[in-house]
Amino acid sequence: MNLNTLYQLSYGLYVVSSKKGEKLNGQIANAVFQVTAEPPQIAVSINKQNLTHEFIRESGVFTISILAQDTPLEFIGHFGFHSGRDLDKFQGVNYKIGVTGAPVVLENTIGYIEAEVFDLMEVGTHTVFIGKIVEAQIIKAEEPLTYAYYHRIKRGVTPRRAATYIKQEEGKPGTEARAKYRCTVCGYIYDPEVGDPDGGISPGTSFEELPEDWVCPVCGAGKEAFEKED
Repeated sequence: MNLNTLYQLSYGLYVVSSKKGEKLNGQIANAVFQVTAEPPQIAVSINKQNLTHEFIRESGVFTISILAQDTPLEFIGHFGFHSGRDLDKFQGVNYKIGVTGAPVVLENTIGYIEAEVFDLMEVGTHTVFIGKIVEAQIIKAEEPLTYAYYHRIKRGVTPRRAATYIKQEEGKPGTEARAKYRCTVCGYIYDPEVGDPDGGISPGTSFEELPEDWVCPVCGAGKEAFEKED
């Protein structure tokens, strides 16, 4: 069985946010989908270990910020590879409090949806929250970031707690000059043949040639957090 077939399914990439009292939190999610038109309802699958899951269960509300295609990997990594238990994810981020009282991320966002939970389904490691849409707005007319674009063009990786996480096969050995390095924090792979164009690193730059202050474009980890692929 080839589980990579699941990557052929169409997804977007979103920031799902909620609240708990005065506290706010949000995370990257791609398992978001509309379930009915009348009334308009939407569902999102959230890992039970995530802080956002705890917030949605307690408050009964969530927001979905639809990310633009040109959203930087660093921004995605901020919400996708760090825990709200360790830092305030909304510090320094452009957002507003929506009609539900939950935060709506406005930065790198082309539109947003607010919902009130009216049902849920326990599905092993995740909970699928089904929400009644109470507000929705388009911010700007740009292309949304799809999961396929995130993987194939931006070369982004999937958090281990994501609903669509698939453990990848071990990479094949390469030559020393073309050795790939994997970030031990988020799983991002630095490929010398591709480089890091967004970070000013041209294709053909080996890992050893990277500046010492270069950081993972997804999670911000330093070079010391990388290990060579076997």
